[in-house]
Amino acid sequence: MTHSKTVRLRVMQGDTIAFGPGKAALLLAIERTGSISAAAREMEMSYRRAWLLVEEMNRCFNRPLVETATGGAKGGGASITDLARDVVACYQRMQKKADSAVEKDMLYLRSLIVDKD
Repeated sequence: MTHSKTVRLRVMQGDTIAFGPGKAALLLAIERTGSISAAAREMEMSYRRAWLLVEEMNRCFNRPLVETATGGAKGGGASITDLARDVVACYQRMQKKADSAVEKDMLYLRSLIVDKD
């Protein structure tokens, strides 16, 4: 059965969201595009917002998740680290387990919700 995510996990560091679905998506976009600004455009967010999310992730983890290179002849760029790949994979496993754990209860609750059509 295919269904949308039923649970949105967030990994907290105090009051800060160290990692969640948006940050996972941002890391994957940076990996695809090789750039924070291109990833931000792809996700329809401001460069500033993307940069702040990257800084927040890099502060929360014991090693950086994103490394940046300053501009030169070819311009700057960004890449995700091996740690970031591990974090995304772990997060995706957790998300899959959470969705599976609540699937039956979520189907029941959704059966009680009025359609807006």
